[in-house]
Amino acid sequence: MDFTIDAEQKALVKATRDLIGNVYDSSETRRAITKTDPGFAAWEQLAEMGLLSLPFEATPVETSLVAEELGRVIAPDPFVEAIVFAGGLVAAAGSAEQVEQLSESIADGSTLAIVAWAEPGSRWGTKASAVTFADGVLNGVKSPVVQAERADVLIVSAATADGTGLFVVRDGYELVTQRTLDGSRAAKVTFSNTPAEPLGVGGDKEAALALALDKARIAYAHEAVGSMQTCLETTVGYLKTRKQFGVPLNTFQALNFRAADMYVALELARSVITWATIVAAEETSTPEAIAAAASQAALQVSVAGRHIGQDAVQLHGGIAMTAEYSVGHHLARLTAIEHLIGDDAFHRARLAETMGDHGVLDPIG
Repeated sequence: MDFTIDAEQKALVKATRDLIGNVYDSSETRRAITKTDPGFAAWEQLAEMGLLSLPFEATPVETSLVAEELGRVIAPDPFVEAIVFAGGLVAAAGSAEQVEQLSESIADGSTLAIVAWAEPGSRWGTKASAVTFADGVLNGVKSPVVQAERADVLIVSAATADGTGLFVVRDGYELVTQRTLDGSRAAKVTFSNTPAEPLGVGGDKEAALALALDKARIAYAHEAVGSMQTCLETTVGYLKTRKQFGVPLNTFQALNFRAADMYVALELARSVITWATIVAAEETSTPEAIAAAASQAALQVSVAGRHIGQDAVQLHGGIAMTAEYSVGHHLARLTAIEHLIGDDAFHRARLAETMGDHGVLDPIG
């Protein structure tokens, strides 16, 4: 399987890196931007470059390359949430009229769409129960909903007589917003007789929601790879320059071993996550295959992200715990991504459910 990218994809990576690097030129700049409204600053430039239209025009490979570059500087712009997840869900489940209306405004950055699917007390499931739809209105609570305060459109999952439906909501709901551990924003959204328009022709849309979520999980995993790469590079640079007892820290073998373990974890994660993207990009891949690939990618985010993020902080010492230094913010974002896409226990259980679908290999004699 070929993991290399072509010349056009390399140009996409460079252009994205240059753009994002100019907007978020330091950890301090990013931290200042997250304190202002709306909490991110590169959205218009991403739209002007055509990056917000990638899920509608390109493959998951190109989308993943952009997500990885955003992860390198932990850009707070909701690319995966609004473009990959919400945009992908509209394209997959919306009517022809809805796709025409929403995809163009999502791609040009004028409409920020967010999927409200998570429910209080739920464990990353896609079956809706906390919000119900009847007689044209929604009632219930969704939480957490990332960037709900900034959203122009919510795509809401709700329990209906036919199963889990999806609905387009533009107003008529209440928000209680709070800052998340990575500096972004999420909200508890309460619907009380809120008018809603069915996404598509109605019916049970849980399968479409699950598939869009799995594709978003893979994109989030690439964002995590970018963040882990920066953690490793920053830590190695620190070990080479910081002196203890008159010599650089990389003089001590035990610290070199820990940095080497971080590298191995990163490359394993990168390989598995890249493979998952290729599975998602294949036209012949089934939803079940994409779900399995997404869970394996999410497992790598959970295990490698925790390992690399925590070791980056520990190898830096006390400085890593200050708000001015970057690696602590990367650990916070890696933790937030794990909470968004599901932890290792959830995905191990999900993969275990499919073990009976595989044949048994005879041991080698």
